[in-house]
Amino acid sequence: MPPTVTRGETDRHLDDPSPRGGEPPEPPDSTPPAPSEPVFKPGGARYGASTGLIAKITLLGLLNAAVIAALPRIFAKPDYPIGVASIVALVTIDIVYLSRRRWSIPAKYLLPGTLFLLVFALYPILYTVWISTTNYGTGNNLTKDQVIERIEENSIGATEDAIRYDLQILAEGDPGGELAFLLTDTDGNVFLGTPEEFTPVAADELVEDGRRLTIDGYVALNTGAANDRAAEISQIRVEGPSGSIENDGFGTAFAQVQTRVYDPVTDTITDSSSGIVYSTEGGYFTSPDGDQLLPGWRTGVGTDNYERLFTDSRTRESFIRVFVWTVVFSLGSVLLSFALGLMLALVFNDPRMRGRKLYRSLIIIPYAIPSFMTALVWKGMLNQQFGVINRWLGTNLPWLDGDWLPYLSILLVNTWLGYPYMFLVCSGALQSIPEDLTEAAAVDGAGGFKRFRLITLPLLLVAVAPLLVASFAFNFNNFNLIFLLTEGRPPIQGETAGRTDILISYVYKLAFAGGRGADYGFAAALSFVVFMIVAGISAFSFRFTKSFEEMR
Repeated sequence: MPPTVTRGETDRHLDDPSPRGGEPPEPPDSTPPAPSEPVFKPGGARYGASTGLIAKITLLGLLNAAVIAALPRIFAKPDYPIGVASIVALVTIDIVYLSRRRWSIPAKYLLPGTLFLLVFALYPILYTVWISTTNYGTGNNLTKDQVIERIEENSIGATEDAIRYDLQILAEGDPGGELAFLLTDTDGNVFLGTPEEFTPVAADELVEDGRRLTIDGYVALNTGAANDRAAEISQIRVEGPSGSIENDGFGTAFAQVQTRVYDPVTDTITDSSSGIVYSTEGGYFTSPDGDQLLPGWRTGVGTDNYERLFTDSRTRESFIRVFVWTVVFSLGSVLLSFALGLMLALVFNDPRMRGRKLYRSLIIIPYAIPSFMTALVWKGMLNQQFGVINRWLGTNLPWLDGDWLPYLSILLVNTWLGYPYMFLVCSGALQSIPEDLTEAAAVDGAGGFKRFRLITLPLLLVAVAPLLVASFAFNFNNFNLIFLLTEGRPPIQGETAGRTDILISYVYKLAFAGGRGADYGFAAALSFVVFMIVAGISAFSFRFTKSFEEMR
């Protein structure tokens, strides 16, 4: 018979969580369960991380190997700035991409762009500034050691008092054998000269070979045989007691003498034939009378190139004339192309215009064609003798070579090239202007021109003004159009710059196409001046365009 359980005992058992009623329960285990081992699956997360790590280490290893392999050649030039910069960049890349610190995460994204900025933007500027402080150019493109070697080599030759010899050309064994010189000086002494030795020959060693003299083991070459080997004979140099001996035709020879010798103690070159001492001055060895030995070498000149731009009256006048035309060309191109593009954008923004898509497609054709091709096509069309423009007009106007027509031609062609861009920009800006504003102005009685002047144009300039500044900066250095269309013509007598040259084409002529040779140092100085002018105008213009933002 089952035991009797009272109500109180039942309640006690129900309220007691202990499995046995009187014993407290064991506390639950607070230790979290051990995570299960991740299963390694090809193509899974762990596999991808390993692949990325291997790829990163491989790429860094290749980069380190390439830089380390190039460093000996860089320092052997020597080119210490590039070598040091390469080491710093390599160490920075290794630290950033191998580090696991928190700061390295954004650095991994910023470092490539920063390095490219330094290499392709900052370095060219610094290099241009450095070149502008040198005399680098035609006649000054070697190092000083190379110049000294060149001057001494060029001074080796025959002087008035050079030792001369009667010459008989010999060949060892047969006419095709190794060549040698049989030399007889003015005292009757005979010598056998080869590139390896210069030995005296006794009278009893001479052997007659027909009408010619030779020695045992050699045959004397007649004029015909010597002429067949003239190229080889001209290359023979015999080192005699008073200098190198070379032939002067097939019958005589002379001892070369080095007349100019460099003295490293005094840093001068002495010409033994004239007694003139040349000292170093401005990258040249210069005599007391001002005569310079060529070539010269690269050397620092400080701010001389910049001073030349402002102190040399002829250079200053050319620069001012070219600068004025550059500003007129840039402003005129921007204003004309903007005006034409805006006018067309207003016309084709009108919903009443039919076929707008077709017209817009046709308008941007000049923008789609490469500008250099368009410039060459216009150059042919504007040709005075064969151009279609003169044929259509029935005239013979010098569009590219006259006094003022080249300026008009350049602005015309550049407007043709630039208006499609302005049309696209203005079309997009016009579609962003709310129609409610113009409709409200029309309700208030404002006419079409007034609505355009007070509402459309100010709101349009908010978006377009920075692009106008960028277009001005572009045209300020629009080398392609000037070079391909007119090449700076018409020329000005005695000046490097032509009438239609802008600053950048003037710099090009100074650096590469000047009549007196290249002048890289002065061209670099002018390039830096142009850079500062464009940067200054752009900075001022961007500050000025901020005023349009207040109209919003």
